[in-house]
Amino acid sequence: MRFPVRLSPPATAAAATAGAVLAAVALRRYLRTRSSMATSAHRRGSAGGITLVVSGKSTEDQHHLAAAGGALVLGEGDYVEDITVSLDSGAGAGFDAGAYMAALRASRFGRWMLWSPRLASTHDLVTQNFAKLPVGVVCVADVQFKGRGRSKNVWESPPGCLMFSFTSQMEDARKLPLMQYVVCLAMTEAIKELCCAKGLSELDVKIKWPNDLYLKGLKVGGILCTSSYQPKVYNICTGIGLNVDNEEPTTCLNAALKEMNANLPTLKREDILASFFNKFEVLFEIFTNEGFQALEEQYYNSWLHSGQKVVVQDGPEAQHADSVVTIQGLTPAGYLYAIGEDGKSYELHPDGNRVSAKEDGNVVLHEYIHR
Repeated sequence: MRFPVRLSPPATAAAATAGAVLAAVALRRYLRTRSSMATSAHRRGSAGGITLVVSGKSTEDQHHLAAAGGALVLGEGDYVEDITVSLDSGAGAGFDAGAYMAALRASRFGRWMLWSPRLASTHDLVTQNFAKLPVGVVCVADVQFKGRGRSKNVWESPPGCLMFSFTSQMEDARKLPLMQYVVCLAMTEAIKELCCAKGLSELDVKIKWPNDLYLKGLKVGGILCTSSYQPKVYNICTGIGLNVDNEEPTTCLNAALKEMNANLPTLKREDILASFFNKFEVLFEIFTNEGFQALEEQYYNSWLHSGQKVVVQDGPEAQHADSVVTIQGLTPAGYLYAIGEDGKSYELHPDGNRVSAKEDGNVVLHEYIHR
């Protein structure tokens, strides 16, 4: 991937010092030039535009991302945000990039980070600028006011929520629908491992198919995966929202921890994000090389649905007949596989508050009700 600025390795210690100074000066000039290029034909979507703070696992990572960040856009047509890019100063305001990078062990994902105190959508930012950013970059926002979800749902996420989007790539189209399950599994495992490492009570976060995270019967998180195709590869953008400190509108991880022991420390967004990428990188490697079958048993141990009975309503609303089915697992395509009391097989598909079910090869629409 090409970046507007390349930093060549210096040959000597003296050259290294001089090179670092020149590179820093050139980078600041470049960023000032890029951030001042506001066009009168574009309206700002938010007062003062967008501020993006750039961080990297290494100084080179940070400089490369900063150079790319000068060309980022958000919005379309006459509604384009002005974006100001700056290097992380290490002051720790908002999201503590230093603490996050120190806890990060992953080498492919999360080593480049864009942080904003307030952003319309982290998912929109990485989606619109996929080709300009290194694969594996993550964008984090403290407040998100046009967050995206399944079925084009949009909402405002409050402070205290961990909200981020990151990029990846995949060649096998058959695996795309299963990516969200790998992400869900990585987050549940990351939370468990982090609690264990910090000596905290385990939080039994569960997966509600297809892409929600639940704790004590209440939703605490959600995942959105979208993709686009370029020759020979699919570009994937994954967005995650997780209630860490915000008890509204449902509950959050730290509220659950305080209920168990008010004297213990709580989880931080920086540690959760690093733990997620540390786990996701391992699971993604297995998923890419061996398929989802290698993760299936682990996934079932983290979801809510094994043996769950569901009522599917067949036929038109005025003439429907209820059928009770029992969820067995997932089909190879990633849909719910269920068996009815009459022995028939059902494949249940998500569709808003309804599911589409394939009954022994015949496709029909059903509502479903959890019991």
